[in-house]
Amino acid sequence: MDKIYFVMPAYNEEENIEEVVRMWHPVVEGVGGESRLVIANDGSKDNTYAKMLELQKAYPLLVPLDKPNSGHGATVLFLYRYALENGADYIFQTDSDGQTLPQEFAAFYENREEYDFVIGSRKGRQDGKSRVVVTRVLRLVVWLMFHVWVKDANTPFRLMKADRLKKIMEVVPPDFFLSNVAISAIAVRWKYRIKWIPVTFRPRQGGVNSINLKRIFKIGWKALGDFRKIVRGL
Repeated sequence: MDKIYFVMPAYNEEENIEEVVRMWHPVVEGVGGESRLVIANDGSKDNTYAKMLELQKAYPLLVPLDKPNSGHGATVLFLYRYALENGADYIFQTDSDGQTLPQEFAAFYENREEYDFVIGSRKGRQDGKSRVVVTRVLRLVVWLMFHVWVKDANTPFRLMKADRLKKIMEVVPPDFFLSNVAISAIAVRWKYRIKWIPVTFRPRQGGVNSINLKRIFKIGWKALGDFRKIVRGL
């Protein structure tokens, strides 16, 4: 039976975390075996981690982790390493802000054996026009740096074979902010078997987004240098 680790980073998600766990825990139960829902609290300033500990009493497959703040990308990589170290066969990543729908996981699960990576492509996005523009610019940057065309590089809805992800992790810096972007680009460049499936992307269901356009620009500028280092190591 497949051992799938469903992993989510969480930062100041006190308003969302209970509903997200309620929605996703049945999916993990449905997969069965030793699958787990692992959520890493990234140094939240609210009661996110305390709520996770309380929720664990009612949701036995939930694994709450706590860590110092390091940003979304570094926390995603932290979760990937945790899943690999605990013997996951597959790793599924999404975010804990309620923007994605658990009922869309089934199509990803059905394609897990035929493909190395099954990645969502966000359709009809409802998280603001500025985010859509950033995604399009990012697609161009990935093409310029990696010389590959990636449909939606940063989608937080992806099912990955652990052995394939492990090889990519060897060339991605442990604190890299745009970690999923780098992983998607490398997977395409290395010609892994990838299937893109359209997914719904709703507005944030509660709380405040911690990323604004000014910060996105700074992250993007830094990423250019980081991408160059990664490409040199491929």
